Amino acid sequence: MSSSAADVRQHVTKALQERADEIADRWVQLQLDRAALRGGVDERELREEADSLVAALLAGLGTSLPVEQVVASHAELNRAVSDLSLRRARAGATPTATSLAVLALKEALLEAVQESTEDTGELFSAALLINELLDAAGALSFATYVEGREEIIRRQSRQLLEVSTPVVRLWHRILAVPLIGTLDTARTQVVMENLLQAIGEHEAQVAIIDITGVPTVDTAVAQHLMQTVSAVRLMGADCVISGIRPTIAQTIAQLGIDLSNILTRATLADALSDAMKITGDAGPGAHTLAPR
Repeated sequence: MSSSAADVRQHVTKALQERADEIADRWVQLQLDRAALRGGVDERELREEADSLVAALLAGLGTSLPVEQVVASHAELNRAVSDLSLRRARAGATPTATSLAVLALKEALLEAVQESTEDTGELFSAALLINELLDAAGALSFATYVEGREEIIRRQSRQLLEVSTPVVRLWHRILAVPLIGTLDTARTQVVMENLLQAIGEHEAQVAIIDITGVPTVDTAVAQHLMQTVSAVRLMGADCVISGIRPTIAQTIAQLGIDLSNILTRATLADALSDAMKITGDAGPGAHTLAPR
């Protein structure tokens, strides 16, 4: 780093030290004035974010890290930007608004630097440093936001899958999973996890997989069903597939899918009747298990 670059960095750092509260206040005000930048965050939270990020910027500039590496490599600053982005993501702000909110700090910081010098060249150099620093922060906030939203979506999707695939106790030691809609890899995993846990908890002997609500059965769906049956058998339970309608049976035959080693029945009632023969037990009535 040249001496002039070091001087510029020191000048920006000094402005942050001496005017931290002013910079934070100005940044909050800019976001309040431009409603689109708030992203559903109230004024108190904006102030907390501002104080945290300004303090982290000051700490980052106080290190020997090159300016272009400060945001990525300084733990406190990286965490402050990431936390801001994740908080905005949870509040429902857009990634663009979140990045622009971070970039609005440029204006507040530049105003503070401008008030402390009349040297045009020094001000220009400071603006370049601030742009480089906060452009990196804006890029990090965008990337963190996207990753955070994807994680939220994945978690919500899994919760919906669990709710849509309840395990039902039909009879003593007999469980059932009524499937509705397409059976894909993600849903198969949820079905298996919920069903296997229920088998262990209730010492079930028979698990019925009812596909009455599955619109079509192709090779992929059949493969998912067989994986579930195999997992159930590894738990020491028998498995029955019910809901084999004429059109489903015809499709399975045409595709050459071999379900000969799996007990299949046309209706859930037929499957329950066979399951009771397997268990040889007529116990207490049915109730639905709450999804995990």
